[in-house]
Amino acid sequence: MANLFVRQSQTTTRWMLIRRLNIWTLLLSLPALLTVLILFIYPLLFGLDQSFRSGARGEGDWTLQNYEKFFGDSRQVDTIWTTFQIALPVTFFSVALSVPLAYFMRRGIKFERLITTILILPITLGTVMVAQAMLNYFGPRGWFNQFLQSIGLIDAPLRLTHNFLGVEIALFIQGFPFAFLLILGYMSGISSDLERASQMLGASQWQTFWRIILPLTIPGIATAFCLSFVANFSVFPSANLLGQPTGETRVISIAAYQAAYIENNRPFGTAIALIMGLIEFAVIMLVLWFSRKMARGATLGGGKGV
Repeated sequence: MANLFVRQSQTTTRWMLIRRLNIWTLLLSLPALLTVLILFIYPLLFGLDQSFRSGARGEGDWTLQNYEKFFGDSRQVDTIWTTFQIALPVTFFSVALSVPLAYFMRRGIKFERLITTILILPITLGTVMVAQAMLNYFGPRGWFNQFLQSIGLIDAPLRLTHNFLGVEIALFIQGFPFAFLLILGYMSGISSDLERASQMLGASQWQTFWRIILPLTIPGIATAFCLSFVANFSVFPSANLLGQPTGETRVISIAAYQAAYIENNRPFGTAIALIMGLIEFAVIMLVLWFSRKMARGATLGGGKGV
């Protein structure tokens, strides 16, 4: 009898769950599911299969030779370190600069619309236009070097393009607005009552920021960091236009492009692209784990100290 009662209870629970499912909700979500399946799931599975195939077009048998070829070539492996050297400094600097700026702008300041417009403007220009503008402005014969030479600050033009610095400047110009707007939106959502309560308890403005505002903003900072890192780590146009694609700024995305479309070895290029994606995924998981641990510890510390 007890088993029969348990089975009847389980059956009743299942029917209740089925009734709660709205058929119209499922139908409305179907286009989104199909879009994800067509544009992400299928290409990912197809690329994964291609990366383990031999032959220039992936017509051969399954093999690990593409991955062995990449990790067995020091020039290919070096592209990972090169990409980290470009992506990490820009990402850290963009997020670090966004936090104090968002803190002072979270309640609105004078000329806020003008500042926001200036920050958003690079997004509307596009990668190629930003690169072309940088070549005209920061190039050896650009306006910036001509101005410095005209006032006698330098004798020879500064090398600000076709190197690491040029690529990092371009990435910062394009990526900083996204990081700033994300952190500003997250920080603006924090209730001002928490700040007033902290000040009423005797905390200074710095203590309020460090023990209340910053811990509550850590999830937003982590999100901005992850999105900025993915965009910077997958850099391709800026590394070509403002760097040295066959030299010091040969990043992993350029290695994937060269393998697939210059060497005409698409399985090898797909393998490199998947390696790039796995590295990005690993960094994102590490940042999210660290931010969750840091936010928990900082919140407990703030609760005890304030």
